[in-house]
Amino acid sequence: MYKIVRKKSLNPTVTLMDIDAPLVAKKAKPGQFIILRVDEDGERIPLTIAGYDREKGTVTIIFQVVGATTTLLNHKNEGAYIQDFVGPLGTPSHLDGLKKVCVIGGGVGCAIALPVAQALHEMGAEVTSIVGFRNQDLVILEDEFKACSDHFTMMTDDGSYGEKGNVTVPLKEMLEKGERFDEVIAIGPLIMMKFVCLTTKEYGQKTTVSMNPIMVDGTGMCGGCRLSVGGETKFACVDGPDFDGHLVDFDEAMSRSRSYAPFERHAYEETCNLFAKEVQ
Repeated sequence: MYKIVRKKSLNPTVTLMDIDAPLVAKKAKPGQFIILRVDEDGERIPLTIAGYDREKGTVTIIFQVVGATTTLLNHKNEGAYIQDFVGPLGTPSHLDGLKKVCVIGGGVGCAIALPVAQALHEMGAEVTSIVGFRNQDLVILEDEFKACSDHFTMMTDDGSYGEKGNVTVPLKEMLEKGERFDEVIAIGPLIMMKFVCLTTKEYGQKTTVSMNPIMVDGTGMCGGCRLSVGGETKFACVDGPDFDGHLVDFDEAMSRSRSYAPFERHAYEETCNLFAKEVQ
């Protein structure tokens, strides 16, 4: 059992938790993930490690409440326990040798992009961060990004905060002016990463994306997280989650992600009804 030592709401649908997991915290690196179960009857879900404190032995996770398991998890409070917390899994982000990097985060994907930006900053790299959200109410981790970025741009789709537009707008402006990076690292919704890659491909700009498809075991055995990368089948849990964005078949990945939508909606509604009955 793993204790929740801190819980914080970042916006109406996104929650941060620090989990007491010293063995995971001891070896965790940016880009890796964990798989958890809320209780012994629960499903296994992957969540990217959003931070860690080796001295305290805690691991930070940030999740959006979108389905049955994240709803159950969000009903847990500080001092409560979750059943399983396995990790760190996946290949850490390859950051060595990078001197000038553009880190792009979209929505809750910013929780994954932040530790990458922080690690690069600590390594002495020049970090340009571009983060995007649908509107001001959904903004998270702004101060944290500013603290580790040499250049920071906030975008919102509706213009309610920062600059209006999506993350490709300032990225294209930079590349059009001749700005180049050792690497662009994009983390967020599939559609966002797809268009970031389409933008950077025009300029021959190396781009890495972080893929987070459905996973079950996290060790490459179930095949649920398979992707087509450069015409080859890859597994996000063991070969990734980072991949060359110009080689990822995003259309296939988006199609596969939608195939489970009806089952996820049914499970979510059952969970919500269960909590509603408890309140009554």
